[in-house]
Amino acid sequence: MVDACVGAGDSASLADGPAGESAVVLVVDFGAQYAQLIARRVRECRVYSEIVPATMSTADMLARKPAAIILSGGPASVYAPGAPPAPAGLFEAGVPILGICYGFQLMVSGLGGVVARTGAGEYGAATLQLSDGQLTGPPTADALADRGRLSALLDGLPERQQVWMSHGDTCTQAPAGFAVTASTAGTPVAAAEDPARQLYGMQFHPEVAHTEHGTQILRQFLAAAGCRLDWTMRNVIADQTELIRAQVGAGRAICGLSGGVDSAVAAALVQRAIGSQLTCVFVDHGLLRKGEAEQVRQDFVAATGVDLVVVEARDQFAAALTGVTDPETKRKIIGREFIRAFEHAAVTQVGGTQAAAPSAVGREAEFLVQGTLYPDVVESGGGTGTANIKSHHNVGGLPEDLGFTLIEPLRTLFKDEVRALGIELGLPPEIVWRQPFPGPGLAIRIVGEVTPDRLRIVRAADAIAREELTSAGLDREIWQCPVVLLADVRSVGVQGDGRSYGYPVVLRPVTSEDAMTADWARVPDKVLAAISIRITNEIPEINRVVLDITSKPPGTIEWE
Repeated sequence: MVDACVGAGDSASLADGPAGESAVVLVVDFGAQYAQLIARRVRECRVYSEIVPATMSTADMLARKPAAIILSGGPASVYAPGAPPAPAGLFEAGVPILGICYGFQLMVSGLGGVVARTGAGEYGAATLQLSDGQLTGPPTADALADRGRLSALLDGLPERQQVWMSHGDTCTQAPAGFAVTASTAGTPVAAAEDPARQLYGMQFHPEVAHTEHGTQILRQFLAAAGCRLDWTMRNVIADQTELIRAQVGAGRAICGLSGGVDSAVAAALVQRAIGSQLTCVFVDHGLLRKGEAEQVRQDFVAATGVDLVVVEARDQFAAALTGVTDPETKRKIIGREFIRAFEHAAVTQVGGTQAAAPSAVGREAEFLVQGTLYPDVVESGGGTGTANIKSHHNVGGLPEDLGFTLIEPLRTLFKDEVRALGIELGLPPEIVWRQPFPGPGLAIRIVGEVTPDRLRIVRAADAIAREELTSAGLDREIWQCPVVLLADVRSVGVQGDGRSYGYPVVLRPVTSEDAMTADWARVPDKVLAAISIRITNEIPEINRVVLDITSKPPGTIEWE
């Protein structure tokens, strides 16, 4: 487990450092899928962090006045043709820098050390052995003065500890002036630092949960860099409120409520900023879970008092999805139809007229609020150097002729930060702790064409699974449990002393902190049995229930 610094929603006093502007830490992304996780861990330590591309120049980075810079890992070899280099002059810029994995290798090779392919890469758990901090090369006077403390980053930690490795190349010799502070059986220079130049690095990944003291190591780097620990959800609310007011001015905004926590928190935050200038629009597209539409109409309105408009669009979405089986096409269709429904609501129900031209939409409701999160952006190809894994309906699925200016106040936040923000905004637990549910709804939990009958079947199975998990007290332990209908597959079974030929459904319970990674949840056998028995007894079209035990990666949480 990663040792936590401070919860993302902690609203303790802000003055943990000298007076002045709050710190920002730049995470330079060299194509690592987990650059986002580094940023998240830094935020857990109450220091704001942003991800920037490796192509950004040193001058542009310094213009952001960073308190520190972290170089992420990446898939490349530092010696491979076309491998992304460190920005020119970065190591001489005088800013505290932490290199992780590939970032560490760039630091070592760029400053005269040795990175080699020894044939003994390390992948997975490894035992880190702290070293005596022996200096490499002729020591400077400052380096000698700093030797009284063997390691700014590893000070006070156990002499032996588990870390997580993922590398083929290996640092075999640190640059001159660096102290080697740790090693593993396969890596003689697993960590090194030059405090006089404020340069630090490690071959292992402190950001992942499998590195025992990873967050503490990051915290000690932030302390060495002099960062103020003052980034909280209270700051986020204040900053976003100011930004939203400046963006909207005297205009009007509409917010699409989906029934999930993300859109609810986004709406509550925007309402705090602009009040009655916001109207929430709930599109009932017929793809929701059992009872979800009623919850949105009752729970959220009761909690916030927001002006809510309900758009009945079941027929519209059903017609658009007829005959469609490709999951990417489903997502893009749903994204398009959402926007069309919002545009119609803006014209007909938020102050416009039915006869208004499309260009008039902007004069009545110019802004569209969405609960887009950072993982949505990353998986839709919006992260630097990352692949488009799947389009999210509110990112990659948006039409090119979008008739609104987007307001996405949660775009840089992770799910746990959004929950903390919801608590700070005063939303009730029933909304804040609702299981994540994708915007495209049950359409992407049907592998195959979406039909009214298939929606009825998967909706009933989902309701049973949620009821049993709640009854077992597992709602806070399980991130979410998609129930997937394999609509184009049939399974032979025996029901009522006769042969059946029904659908299989897949249970996909997972645990996660931020949806960037996930593990399959170890749900007790008794609970799984209860879910299976009820589904096969109460839904005659289903005769088989299977369990998905795939982690993420390689499998995404949703099947489509």
